[in-house]
Amino acid sequence: MLLGIHHIAIICSNYEISKKFYTEILGLTVIREVYRKDRNSYKLDLALNNQYVIELFSFPNPPNRPSRPEASGLRHLAFKVNDIESVCKTLQEKGFISEPIRIDPYTKKKYTFFQDPDGLPIELYSE
Repeated sequence: MLLGIHHIAIICSNYEISKKFYTEILGLTVIREVYRKDRNSYKLDLALNNQYVIELFSFPNPPNRPSRPEASGLRHLAFKVNDIESVCKTLQEKGFISEPIRIDPYTKKKYTFFQDPDGLPIELYSE
């Protein structure tokens, strides 16, 4: 049986920019970083609150994966936050603008979206 989600894998187009985004902007911590010479690829394991959550990969010339219009497949990555307004303000100060904060009609919780450097939709969801 499933126990939980182990991690999410993301392939980025510019490794250094995405590494900075996920570590310096979002505050994830590096567990390990390896260069896989046979693939000419980096693999960066990232944690959030000491829990392994993201594998960030680089590959030479990965094809674009459009986020819009919305297509079949994985839609977005969502993070829980306590103070969504504060997080949005911090992101804006760092150059990342979120959509207007909305209220989920079913849970009555606040949420919004912004994008990572490759246009991957990221949701902030208030707990």
